[in-house]
Amino acid sequence: MGLKTAVARRWAALRVAQIRRVAAAPEAHQRRLLAGLLRRAACTAFGRDHGFGELQGYEGYRAAVPVRDYEALRPYIDRVVGGEADVLWPGRPLYLAKTSGTTSGTKYIPLTAQSMPCQVRGARDALLCYLHQTGDAGFVGGKMLFLSGSPALETNPAGLRVGRLSGIAQHYVPSYLQRSRVPTFATNCIEDWEAKVAAVVNETVRQDLRLLSGIPPWVRMFLEQVTRTTGKSPAEVWPNLRLFVQGGVDYRPYAPLITQAMGRPLAVVEVYPASEGFVAVQDLRPHGPDDTPGLLLMLDYGIFYEFIPLSDYGQPTAQRLPLWEVEVGVPYAIVLSTNAGLWAYDLGDVVTFSSKAPYRLRVTGRVKHFLSAFGEHVIESEVNAALLAALAATGAELTECTVAPHVAGADSYHEWWVEFAREPADLMAFRQTLDRTLRAQNSYYEDLRAGEMLQLPRLRRLQPGATAAFMAQEGKLGGQNKFPRLQNTRRVADALAPYALD
Repeated sequence: MGLKTAVARRWAALRVAQIRRVAAAPEAHQRRLLAGLLRRAACTAFGRDHGFGELQGYEGYRAAVPVRDYEALRPYIDRVVGGEADVLWPGRPLYLAKTSGTTSGTKYIPLTAQSMPCQVRGARDALLCYLHQTGDAGFVGGKMLFLSGSPALETNPAGLRVGRLSGIAQHYVPSYLQRSRVPTFATNCIEDWEAKVAAVVNETVRQDLRLLSGIPPWVRMFLEQVTRTTGKSPAEVWPNLRLFVQGGVDYRPYAPLITQAMGRPLAVVEVYPASEGFVAVQDLRPHGPDDTPGLLLMLDYGIFYEFIPLSDYGQPTAQRLPLWEVEVGVPYAIVLSTNAGLWAYDLGDVVTFSSKAPYRLRVTGRVKHFLSAFGEHVIESEVNAALLAALAATGAELTECTVAPHVAGADSYHEWWVEFAREPADLMAFRQTLDRTLRAQNSYYEDLRAGEMLQLPRLRRLQPGATAAFMAQEGKLGGQNKFPRLQNTRRVADALAPYALD
């Protein structure tokens, strides 16, 4: 065992022990963290407006600070973007992370000297947990490839540096990993995704690649480009590549195609990052493909967590719960207060806890990604479960899909737009399995189907490359962008119509 491996294993053991100590006393750590955040921001504009200096504990904070989404917090954020200091957090942010919103257009999320190290720590801790759990330190001695946004930063008129979080994070890669990181800075700065993938392939095919990170659909595109370029499978090109780090989507529908494109299975480490804060990491290894222990909620990343039951979401009287009052199995909208100056911020994600000792959760969708044109209240996790069941029942393989409502009186139905990597053996069986699985999960959908107010789901097959073409039209090809799995409008479906096979 080399010195580097021995040091990595020792470091992993120490950090995992620290994580477990924090996880063992969640309420005490969360209350103490909130008190520190309020004390630090008491003299900011937001702190003065909300009486931070006089608040008494969490209960006082909850009463004084309402939950806000980006649009509601925007008057303060616009002041930050304009260069004003001491608005949401002392001083000015180090960076503004640029991200896309469905209703707000481009969003600018502050990253501070206190929050940025926590963003970097999340990826590091995920790897340390993997190393400690498995003993597999093989990735330490080789190259690590992160398919991410460009690290090139802009400067706004107020002198603040602006970029994608994944690109900003590359400036924080520790010095001891700089020699292991690929691709080069110049290659990473290529904006055209297809040109960037080709350049990354050419740069890395002769390297000893051992770790790969990125969003699954774009990683698959990269792996397929390796085969086209070299005439070999990535498993042959990189015999030591063993670890895939991913987050932001349900990996299960993509797993067969990643394995196929790679030429063999990869160990998978899941993370839950967001521009607003790094939330959770996978600290346990699944025992099988259907074993999902959940991601460990990280309590020492400068984030105070609150949760709104999804059944209450959007209502004036909605409950707002601290971490120590949540229950297993209940879907919640997650709310963050952070050391970047986001206060009771509605992240827009839906999570469900799988355990409370320690707190582990699964990301099950977005609060704005749902189907309820008919009052069915279908959420993303239900769509994913139906999709997985239909793929398994018919031997099909998925590239991407989205679901939209088709409203036509007695002939209304859910319309599934699917780009298959392998067609179902039986298209009707695919539709029936979607329907049967949704009926079993969702009582509202079941009632609508039983009353014949909704018909059997329809299937619209898409040409190969259709969903990538849509993302290119949206300016979201590659990087950390995710294809929308479902929406309560037909915007995505109508855009995909020219690519329909039937």
